[in-house]
Amino acid sequence: MILFRYLTREVLLTMSAVAGILLLVIMGSRFIRYFSDAAEGDFPVTILGSLMVFHLPGFMELILPLSFFLGILLAYGQLYMNSEITVMVACGMSPTRLLRVTLLPATVVAVLVGLCSLWLTPAGALQTEATLEEQRSRLDVSVLAPGRFQDFGGGRTAYITDFNSDGTEMQEVLVHEQPMAGAEKTHSYITRAGTGYQETSVETGSRFLVLEDGERYGVTPGRRDAERLIFERYTLRLGLSRDRQELNSLEYATTAELWNDSDPRAQAQFQWRAGLPVMVFILALLAQPLSRVNPRQGRFGKLLPAVFLYVAYLSLLLAAVDAIGGGSLAVAVGVWPVHGLFLGLGLLLLWHSQRKGMR
Repeated sequence: MILFRYLTREVLLTMSAVAGILLLVIMGSRFIRYFSDAAEGDFPVTILGSLMVFHLPGFMELILPLSFFLGILLAYGQLYMNSEITVMVACGMSPTRLLRVTLLPATVVAVLVGLCSLWLTPAGALQTEATLEEQRSRLDVSVLAPGRFQDFGGGRTAYITDFNSDGTEMQEVLVHEQPMAGAEKTHSYITRAGTGYQETSVETGSRFLVLEDGERYGVTPGRRDAERLIFERYTLRLGLSRDRQELNSLEYATTAELWNDSDPRAQAQFQWRAGLPVMVFILALLAQPLSRVNPRQGRFGKLLPAVFLYVAYLSLLLAAVDAIGGGSLAVAVGVWPVHGLFLGLGLLLLWHSQRKGMR
């Protein structure tokens, strides 16, 4: 039990460090992308945190297998360099028992990956798309940021200097309305107002931008005449509130729905989700013989070949999923030959490692 706790702690600590670095890089990249979209006015900054949380399971289902694989390589590689595993084997710790010790934390990681791939990832993807679809359907002026010219739908561009203290009223509003393609009116309208706010009609569900104390100019390119309107209150109709579109992509379907769907694309998606937990055990089997290094090599001696092996594994899985969805590979065959290939490779490497050790 002392050796089990020691080896498990070394593997899980290394895995946690690798997973934290990978997660920071991937989530940082996605955060920058979403932040740029929010800055352009595509959606409010307030939902940015929710979008990142919804994406987290999708990141973890790919990061955890790789980080566990690298965690075994680095942790066991360090133990080989320090001759600790050599001492363990000399004291009666067989390679088979070491493999059993490795597979126990692999079970915990596989359960976490299974929770993400089979349940949390599709639920998070559905919530992400539903949130973005709701924002796209709202044409809400709440996405406007002070000091920026921003498009908020319907060929309209707005500029505001600031919001009031509670954020419900805009100060010094400028709205430019470009004529839509095929419209009868060719005027471009520029409306300036001291204040503005949004209200929704309870009866019709229509949303309006209400402007107060301003002027409205209508001009046509190439013509000298123009229209001018001075108003105390002017209302611009933004549009109707529409229901959220139904999301039917297989990416958002539950695992039970995929299981009951005979469509090849659905079965390909199901096999991808179900194969990720299996991948954890196979990677653990591959990692143990690959972690055996000569002290002169250093614990990073086999890291690069191991990463290439992981990339090949993942690439073949994705190719098999695409082939199943495209109908060029039978559903009955599926992605399982890829798992079987790398399982056989892992057993071969393990047998070679044990045979070399006995010599």
